[in-house]
Amino acid sequence: MNRFFLLFLLGLSIIACNSTTENTMVVSGNVKGLKKGTLYLQKVNDTVLVTVDSLKIDGDGHFNLSAELESPEIFYLYLDKSDNSEFNDRITFFGVPGNITINTAWNTFALNAKIDGSNAQTKLEEFRKNSSRFNAEALRIAQTAQLPGIQGNEQAIDSLNKLLSKNNLRSYLYALNYSLNHKESYVAPYLALTEVPDVNVKYLDSIYNSLPDSISTSKYGKELKLHISKVKAANK
Repeated sequence: MNRFFLLFLLGLSIIACNSTTENTMVVSGNVKGLKKGTLYLQKVNDTVLVTVDSLKIDGDGHFNLSAELESPEIFYLYLDKSDNSEFNDRITFFGVPGNITINTAWNTFALNAKIDGSNAQTKLEEFRKNSSRFNAEALRIAQTAQLPGIQGNEQAIDSLNKLLSKNNLRSYLYALNYSLNHKESYVAPYLALTEVPDVNVKYLDSIYNSLPDSISTSKYGKELKLHISKVKAANK
């Protein structure tokens, strides 16, 4: 009986080991301080947000979720804290096959999450950190435009509009250059699609044509190619 039981356990362990493939993404980590709630691993499928895995938390914030990937893409780790609040409850990350670790705290869930295991995520974080200065400048210009001494002053408003246009141009150029300089990363076509989709199509062409096959045939590489085709067709 004991021998049969050991063989049974061995069989289960083999099945468990074989349940993951080279395309499996395993997302694990800890939500410090979380006692109750539900974690959802989500992605966008044909413009619809879908849940690919979930875990109910009861007393321990450690978690382990997984998904099969056709291609690296953006995923979301959503926390339902059962507090009827939608603030600070979703972490966005670039999912890739392999092991990804996300550590955070329940009260600063999306604000201070540390994500390891995804090179594309590292590149995305670098881009967002550097491009945040353009967002800050745009906010500063918008706040200046609301000052009492500015409203009604056409010359001052015109100057602010010029500053805003220059800031937007710098933001676009940074996104274009970042995509071109990181053409071997899955983040390149993603940024082209999300940051500069309406830029002159020749620049999008330059990005797409610079991508290696492994990137151009990825999810966002294919979407970029389709987007370029649609823009060209509309411009005929």
